[in-house]
Amino acid sequence: MVATTKGSEQPIRERLNLRPIINVSGTMTALGASIIVPEAIKAMSEIASQFVEMDDLHRRASEVIARLTGGEAGFVTASCASGISLSLAAAITGDNLLAIENLPDRTEGLKTEVIVQIGHMVSFGGNIDQAVRLAGGKVIAAGTVSVVNDYHVADAINDRTAAALYVVSHHTVQYGMLSLPDFVAICHAKNVPVIVDAASEYDLRIFLQQGADIVVYSGHKFLGGPTTGIVAGRKDLVRATFLQNRGIGRGMKVGKESIAGVMAALEAWEHRDHDGIRRRERAALDLWKNTLEGLAGIEAVIVPDPTNNPLDRLEINVRPESGFTAAGLAAALARAQIPIIVRNHEVERGHFFLDPCNLHPGEAETVAREFHSLLSAKERPADAMLAPQKSTRNVRK
Repeated sequence: MVATTKGSEQPIRERLNLRPIINVSGTMTALGASIIVPEAIKAMSEIASQFVEMDDLHRRASEVIARLTGGEAGFVTASCASGISLSLAAAITGDNLLAIENLPDRTEGLKTEVIVQIGHMVSFGGNIDQAVRLAGGKVIAAGTVSVVNDYHVADAINDRTAAALYVVSHHTVQYGMLSLPDFVAICHAKNVPVIVDAASEYDLRIFLQQGADIVVYSGHKFLGGPTTGIVAGRKDLVRATFLQNRGIGRGMKVGKESIAGVMAALEAWEHRDHDGIRRRERAALDLWKNTLEGLAGIEAVIVPDPTNNPLDRLEINVRPESGFTAAGLAAALARAQIPIIVRNHEVERGHFFLDPCNLHPGEAETVAREFHSLLSAKERPADAMLAPQKSTRNVRK
């Protein structure tokens, strides 16, 4: 239960009894994804008290998305995850309204198989397989975890194939998979559309340029819009995706505030000082690296993004001489006076990352001080040598 307060003059964190955190994990949904840009906040506030004809608003959004992505059309939905399910549903039903109403379980006479490289069968907080099943589809996994060859995909295509899904993410297997252009060439040779999950990707044009029929982006990660998904690409498939609002998409609908907000974020993206942002991020990385240099058992290396986004992170390798494990140091940072949440998805490998893309002013310095305080102290916390473990204990019942 949220604690009651005496007035709304208190900061919202205090009113809602939410602890402050410093996000050096990145554009993570569990942390609120990103800092919404001022242009989006202004647009959302302006439209919140207005009535609009939603179809007209969607048309205006389509124009903006098409201009920014190079696609023929675009559609805003509730999230990237919903955009994946709805665009897959579009490939299954086309614009057949009865088929749209019958999803996901009544698919007689429809093509329903969706080919996915097995190294792309990831979880983004929910499983790719479930995103396909929500659309009435059935995953056909191609290849092996270590290698996918052209024939694995080509031979999986048959008269039941509706689409192929390609996932761009640091979660996927980063070697041995087919590149997007190769994947597209195989699928298009047999008239199979390719849908790309590019939730956390910076480049709004490259995937369509490489032949994808539909690309789905997050509107709230690098773009800094409200929580949304952006579907861009072939006009017929975008229209069929929009029509899913009469079916499974009804539960994934997006409000006028979110559409206006993501439109504003897209337009702000055209004028953003991307080079200036990179310089500020690099300054934070250099500060952290210099702070950690020479500390026993710690090696800090600036590394590029694994999916070629134009940004770097700091990889912190933690050895026993530090008095911590990577998991133990990450846990200690999360218990700081202002909790610091690191990018810890590879902590069992003895390292974690610091991502500078969501810093507020002064937070880089706070992170540096906390690292120095923890690693120069004579005493270590009781769980400093914490072993990595998978647990559901934080899942709320």
